[in-house]
Amino acid sequence: MLDLGDPASIDAFADSLAQQISKIDLLINNAGIMANPLTRDARGYESQFATNHLGHFQMTARLWPLVKAAGAGARIVVLSSVAHRMNGLDLDDLNWESRDYHQWFAYGQAKTANALFALHLDKLTAPHGIHAYSVHPGGIMTPLQRHLSMEEQTAMGWYDEKGNQNEMFKTEEEGASTTIFAATSPLLEDKGGVYLENCNVAEQRKEGMPDFVGAYPHIRDEATAETLWKKSEELTGVTFTG
Repeated sequence: MLDLGDPASIDAFADSLAQQISKIDLLINNAGIMANPLTRDARGYESQFATNHLGHFQMTARLWPLVKAAGAGARIVVLSSVAHRMNGLDLDDLNWESRDYHQWFAYGQAKTANALFALHLDKLTAPHGIHAYSVHPGGIMTPLQRHLSMEEQTAMGWYDEKGNQNEMFKTEEEGASTTIFAATSPLLEDKGGVYLENCNVAEQRKEGMPDFVGAYPHIRDEATAETLWKKSEELTGVTFTG
């Protein structure tokens, strides 16, 4: 059992896993929540940032000894999203205490944090021959949309007035493919820290590119990634020991 919004649950999960296995070859940070009304965890942290980023940050730090034990070739995959384009990352107000809460900007902040997490994590794991990647899986209709009404989804063009799903959405199998690519492809052996989409390294976002593709510059900013890392350690009380 694991609840990424509960630090005690994360610690118990990591301790239990360490008693059952001796190494982790592939760690995939896949869980998440999206566009929910403002809620806070027991620490007072905004739930999308706490679950999608801080929960995975703590879990990865706790499981790092098992990943490190797997040695060179092990990988850590962090699910981000094209929603990183909304950014919303405010390093002085990560928990929406002084800003008016916006469910989509909060999601964008969390997904930006996921990509920056993988970027800095790779710096720490690469000396061990272990790499981290962030992934945009594509739009997929799953229970992730549970907080959105059909009216909202229709207004965003996800469904038409007759309830037909937009063809831009992928099947669950197609959506999983870039995660599998990140976890297994030999083409990525010397490309740690990159942001992936459509089973390839994403191009940097440029004017004129189609919507919903490309890596925006702010998720490739190493200084921001390092600052976020330090703040994540402060917020979780967990220090990553390389």
